[in-house]
Amino acid sequence: MTSDGSARITFCDLTDTVSHMAEIHSPSKTMTAVLGRVMCGASLIGSLLKNKEDSLTLRIDGDGPAGKIICVSDYLGNVRICADHYGVELPPNASGKLDVGGAVGRGTLYVIRDLGLAEPYIGSAALVSGEIAEDITNYFAASEQTPTVCALGVRADTEKRCIAGGYLVQLLPGADEGIVPALERNMSSMESVSKLIKDGVSGEEIVARVFDGIPFDLFDKFECGYVCSCSRERYLSALRGLPRADIDEMKADGQPIEALCRFCGKKYSFSPDEIG
Repeated sequence: MTSDGSARITFCDLTDTVSHMAEIHSPSKTMTAVLGRVMCGASLIGSLLKNKEDSLTLRIDGDGPAGKIICVSDYLGNVRICADHYGVELPPNASGKLDVGGAVGRGTLYVIRDLGLAEPYIGSAALVSGEIAEDITNYFAASEQTPTVCALGVRADTEKRCIAGGYLVQLLPGADEGIVPALERNMSSMESVSKLIKDGVSGEEIVARVFDGIPFDLFDKFECGYVCSCSRERYLSALRGLPRADIDEMKADGQPIEALCRFCGKKYSFSPDEIG
């Protein structure tokens, strides 16, 4: 945070996390870039949650071939993600880069915060480009009236290894508007996040470049990763909560009932007697 409390920045390096996602879901190169950007965005926003029990869901409902994308994060920025279609591959866009916007298309971005209240807080905004970073920037301006700049980058290779990261810069209430030109100048002169990470530039140095010439304090640093909350007990409870007719139908052939976690791919098997 700047020393005068005018602005804050959150940075994440999710290289290992997105690479682990690629091992789970085996996405195409285009979808690795799509999912990686969504994961970085969700991790950045999730890390702004205040309580350990809170969670955040970033949902992308676009009309592109990727379909619906759901990413869940916690207060440490841990993430898990699933999508309708992982194999979407498109020709490079007009800039010669992976066509993330073409895969996502137009539609709506939802930010859902579960803060332990009776109902979750749901905010939404239109997808302005499908490139994710611009869409998150637009969401904060349109839905939360918070001046924000989001920068995300993912470089995918043929082995499904990648470089991934991003940062979120926000002006805070009562901000000194005089720092805006400096922030704009600093960010406009920076290379892409993925190139900076590839070149070995540390998170602390990236923060220092964004806040170049602006006094700031670094508050916290922590590890995050790909973390799924699924368990056998949760799936068993969900199965037992189904309508009686559905349970009887599943039990009719006497075969084990299988459940598959869409986030991590783990399978759970239950005997007919277990589900009641």
